Amino acid sequence: MKSSLTVLRLPRPFDPELGADARALVPALDSDLAALVYGAAGSSPYLKELIGREASWLEGALDDPQLALTQVFEACRALAPDQMKPGLRQAKRRVALLTALADLGGGWSLERVTGALTDFGALAADVAIKAEIATLIRRKKLPGMVEDDIATAAGLSILAMGKMGAHELNYSSDIDMICLFDESRFDPDDFFEVRQGMVRATRNMCATLSDRTADGYVFRTDLRLRPDPAVTPVCLAMETAERYYESLGRTWERAAYIKARACAGDLAAGERFLKTLRPFVWRRHLDFAAIQDAHDMRLRIRENKGTGGAIEVPGHDMKLGRGGIREIEFFTQTRQLIAGGRDEGLRLRGTVEGLAALADRGWIPEDVAVKLTDHYRAHREVEHRIQMVHDAQTHQMPKSEDGLARVACLMGRDVEDLKEEIKERLSEVHVLTEDFFAPGPDANHAALSHDLNGDIIARWRTYPALRSVRGARIFERLKPELLSRLDKTAKPAEALVALDGFLAGLPAGVQLFSLLEANPQLIDLLVDIAGTSPALASHLSRNSGVFDAVIGGSFFDAWPGVEALGHELATILAQETDYETQLDAARRWCKEWHFRIGVHYLRGLIGAPDAGRQYAELAEAVIVAICPVVVAQFAIKHGPPPGRGAAVLAMGSLGAGRINAQSDLDVIVIYDPQAEDTSDGKRPLATRPYYSRLTQALITALAAPMSQGRLYEVDMRLRPSGSKGPVATSFTSFIHYQKNEAWVWEHLALTRARVVAGATDLARDIETFRSSVLSTPNDQNRVLAEVAEMRARLAAAKKPAGIWDAKVGGGRMMDIELMSQVGALLSGNPAQNVSAGLRGTVASGWLSVAEATQLQEAYDLFWSVQTATRLLSATGINTSILGEGGAQFLCLSTGFDNLEALQNSLDVRYQACDDLITQALERESADVGQD
Repeated sequence: MKSSLTVLRLPRPFDPELGADARALVPALDSDLAALVYGAAGSSPYLKELIGREASWLEGALDDPQLALTQVFEACRALAPDQMKPGLRQAKRRVALLTALADLGGGWSLERVTGALTDFGALAADVAIKAEIATLIRRKKLPGMVEDDIATAAGLSILAMGKMGAHELNYSSDIDMICLFDESRFDPDDFFEVRQGMVRATRNMCATLSDRTADGYVFRTDLRLRPDPAVTPVCLAMETAERYYESLGRTWERAAYIKARACAGDLAAGERFLKTLRPFVWRRHLDFAAIQDAHDMRLRIRENKGTGGAIEVPGHDMKLGRGGIREIEFFTQTRQLIAGGRDEGLRLRGTVEGLAALADRGWIPEDVAVKLTDHYRAHREVEHRIQMVHDAQTHQMPKSEDGLARVACLMGRDVEDLKEEIKERLSEVHVLTEDFFAPGPDANHAALSHDLNGDIIARWRTYPALRSVRGARIFERLKPELLSRLDKTAKPAEALVALDGFLAGLPAGVQLFSLLEANPQLIDLLVDIAGTSPALASHLSRNSGVFDAVIGGSFFDAWPGVEALGHELATILAQETDYETQLDAARRWCKEWHFRIGVHYLRGLIGAPDAGRQYAELAEAVIVAICPVVVAQFAIKHGPPPGRGAAVLAMGSLGAGRINAQSDLDVIVIYDPQAEDTSDGKRPLATRPYYSRLTQALITALAAPMSQGRLYEVDMRLRPSGSKGPVATSFTSFIHYQKNEAWVWEHLALTRARVVAGATDLARDIETFRSSVLSTPNDQNRVLAEVAEMRARLAAAKKPAGIWDAKVGGGRMMDIELMSQVGALLSGNPAQNVSAGLRGTVASGWLSVAEATQLQEAYDLFWSVQTATRLLSATGINTSILGEGGAQFLCLSTGFDNLEALQNSLDVRYQACDDLITQALERESADVGQD
């Protein structure tokens, strides 16, 4: 008899007499397979019993184990209701025996063995529950259900949890299940009758599997992972379960659902339910608080199970003891919980697959993943051999020499060698995982060299972030490292005050403190931000989740550009189906990138020009990705946009491609309905109100405060007719207005206009028209006369806030931008940036090269000052309270050694530019007078 099994190792028979008896039962086996069966029976009374009961079947099954397994499964699916209990028990014997021999012979890998056991568990549950549902339907106990509903178990779904869910069942596992039914398939008036029937079906299914009869049992079943098992029925409505997890779900339940999958009954309904739980299981921010929760669970298990002692192999619990299987699983699952909300590639059920994914994405070192994977496989093999001996639900190594010898025989190993190897493996697992959950105290915290204000430190415990017991406990562990880092700053007392302001504004602390404890390198960044930029620190205190991006691994990579950013955000939005969820997702994403730009600028990785460009590209990417989402949502009621749709025309600084951390977005929406009068939807609208309401929806999507804040403030006052005109302008109206009604200042504004989103052909036509307007010859005298008048009005209306207000006032940014716009208009230059416009002043013959260069150099300095101060504070800076960090950053951004030199330079340049511009306008006016 030739088998497909490859016998790689043969267990030495522990009891030759038992082995000889087994050999006599199956005399037709070839020598290799006879030796395998002989050795298994001689080491395991349980396998000896199975061989005796299934000897005749075994002779043929070993010819092709996979075929034999398939036939067992097919026989189970064909079982008649009155044969369900004995038929499933016989099938379990055969599956257990076949997988054991394939395992012992080395023909099947660990995954194939556990997969076969798991697949049979799912099959047994499926046929058992459908038999019970069929009975209920025949007895009219499930209103509205007919025979066709048996195939989906009338909406009852069984979720496999734990090892069952991960395809990791061992030889004597319970099967952990949660039973739920889809209440939406039934009339609400029938709910209680339906629930009663589903509970009865679940109980009977469990009895079918777990009752011990003369044929044994199939699987012990455990339903205690369901919500609040002490008070809830064994089968719950899905809506009830969902409400529980949304309001009361705990971290251990989140961890349990990592491995959950629908395995029996209504598979589609089960998977839909699991999809609804994704926000519960996978938090949107990095969840380092899960480390503490997992550590607390480990301690409770050790206390309750008495598995916290030293590592000694005899009697050691290979699952729950130190260095055991559960340590590896907790290590893997906790890391998955931390990062899986941001990285779907980590949402894997299997432990080995999870470790590989964590290593691949840089969450754990590659060598750690390799070692833990090797130890996990070895531990599971030992666990299987322990359970093979007596079919016992145990994970403990035998204490007796006899028991240890049986396990060693089933592994083909010497007892002492095996004990030594197991101890080494347990010890290394303990070392690799323990510090992750419970890092030891840092002995490097030397006494602080500066006297930090004790009153400030003492009041921290009264802040909202530290009022919870859990938050305060984590912070107390974190505080020595935090104070140590403060002590190393240039001005510790000043840094302490800044950090105090950050902590005072922090509404909750558990997540952030857990993140800092797990990633101490972030403390320096926090101290740097708090001590330099109150505005950025305030933003961080309200949005500490943006620190996630720093941990993500690509935080300090090169800037990706607007196209890549738009694609990334569009991908994120496409993963959400709810409109408000999409808008919140956009806000979270935008804040992370906004924070990234600020940190890069703060730390000198980029300068003010790059920061301005990146802020503008980020805003453009947001508009590009948000527009289709808004249009799609609006179209649900009112149909798709009539004609060619709409385009978003960026104006001002956004149009010029350079904004700062506090900038509003100046935009105009232009649409082209072509010949269409109304939209085609459930509630059609005429084109003008359609596009007006669509524009309002876009403004709301960008500017409305939501749970994640707002994206940007939006300013549409530059549209034709200003704030009194319609919020959206048709293309034909826009053309007419610009040709016949626009003021000079509106043509000046057009010099910085740029389409950033919308229909490609419409965008192209708008740009063509804009260029044609700018290329139309203008009366230079008239333009400059109106500019002089406009400049006077601006000077009267807006006064600079002080020396550090580089934007408003004579000779400052807005003044130079105005001159640039004049140059672009007079020269017909369509480029939107200030530099191109200043070159246009020279090309038009209005300014000299020296004058344009002077304005350009001054503008570059003013831009650096404005961009830096807007990052430091949203309301302007006061040098008397700026602090050392802020002063250093301001000097670094502008290239000056100290604030005094910078301030003197600003004074001189403001005046020089004001004089230059005034004289240039007066010079032109004088020339006109002479003419």
